[in-house]
Amino acid sequence: MSDWKSWDLTRTALLTIDLQNDFLHPEGAYGRAGQSSENILSLPQRIAPIAKALRAKGGHYISAQFTLVPDASGEPLVSPHLKKLRPFLGKGDFAPGTFGHDLVDELAPADYVVEKVAYSALYQTRLEYILKAAGIDTLIVGGIVTNGGVASTLRDAHLRNIETLMLTDGCAAFRQEVHDATLLSLATVTEQMSCADTLAWLESTA
Repeated sequence: MSDWKSWDLTRTALLTIDLQNDFLHPEGAYGRAGQSSENILSLPQRIAPIAKALRAKGGHYISAQFTLVPDASGEPLVSPHLKKLRPFLGKGDFAPGTFGHDLVDELAPADYVVEKVAYSALYQTRLEYILKAAGIDTLIVGGIVTNGGVASTLRDAHLRNIETLMLTDGCAAFRQEVHDATLLSLATVTEQMSCADTLAWLESTA
């Protein structure tokens, strides 16, 4: 891993994973099902200053948003694994163009939005095209869940030689011990730093 202190911030993007209304808003799919976590709900307010500071230095903000593609009748195409894990998901949830699919207000709008259909934001999405076209070499990554979309994206970035910085308290899982174990397992894959320290670094960089 290269030294993050030497990154060109004009070639850096904040990438958030799944910080959308269907996950976080009380009227979203997970909120209606009682599936929420204080650690998850607090993420947007910690991440928003980082997006603002990075943009002020000429950087970018990309939001990767989980998507359930609706079929011809509007029913979502849900994988068997997810259907078993989250049986409450139904028609209209995580559908493109809906309130639930949208990025949460505290972070909107992003410079680029990537629809993702699996854990990783790099799996069968347009993210790699955006990175290349916008000249982005390095990523600051946060979002949910630490052991799912965040970890999968960071590992996929590592395989592609994309340098990353993981926001240790800018991501969360439904269980703290799972979050902590994932941080430990990713220590050789990505740089890691708190939101406060990342913000201080961005604001001090010329």
